[in-house]
Amino acid sequence: MKNLVLLFSLILSFNAFSQDNLPNIDVKSLDGNTVNIQEVTNKDHVVIISLWATWCVPCIKELDAISDVYDDWQEETNVELIAVSVDNSRTVKRVKPLINGKGWDYQILLDTNNDLKRALGASTVPLTLVIKNNKIVLRHSGYSPGSEDELYEKIKELSK
Repeated sequence: MKNLVLLFSLILSFNAFSQDNLPNIDVKSLDGNTVNIQEVTNKDHVVIISLWATWCVPCIKELDAISDVYDDWQEETNVELIAVSVDNSRTVKRVKPLINGKGWDYQILLDTNNDLKRALGASTVPLTLVIKNNKIVLRHSGYSPGSEDELYEKIKELSK
């Protein structure tokens, strides 16, 4: 019974910290410009934000899987993906070479101080957010093969 009460309390605490609005946080572009996350997601279409890191194998697998179908997704739904690296100052130098090698056609932003990651309450990456009208409508942690298909179904639903 104690375990059940503890589990219920834990679930309630996660819901209390869940967030509908995207935080008003500045991050950096690859060329060093300051970018406000709310401004880049304030679009008429669905935007995906993927928090990732160069050292995170599931992050790279997820972004690779989406990259394979991204052109089709954009053509059908006009969705945009913004990949926000949470690499710190020691590992951020790996971001550009990795992106160049992968050929990802995403907007890449840098959250080297983890301000966005903290504001979103993200304990791990990958964290995938689906944004519509600057509201977080879907939040998914982790990656397993095929989860990009579920993500696409949600995007199609929101794009109608």
